[in-house]
Amino acid sequence: MQGNPVELTPTEYKLLELFLTHPGQVLSRLQLIEKVQGYAFEGYERTVDSHIKNLRKKLGDSYGEPRYIKTVYGVGYKLAGDSCG
Repeated sequence: MQGNPVELTPTEYKLLELFLTHPGQVLSRLQLIEKVQGYAFEGYERTVDSHIKNLRKKLGDSYGEPRYIKTVYGVGYKLAGDSCG
């Protein structure tokens, strides 16, 4: 990243926007999907994991030790504390 533009899909952009407007707050997979899709989602909620994986990759985030988007096991995801301010 380092000041370079990053091309995001509309879904990735909406996810990043959600994390930035809810810093430090854990968002469940279902919350993320419903807020991004704009309606009650009835599919497989783990699909959000693929979008998070792609977003992390584009942000240069490490899977093993992510700096930006943290996994809260059994719950969902959140914007890491160091990224919030």
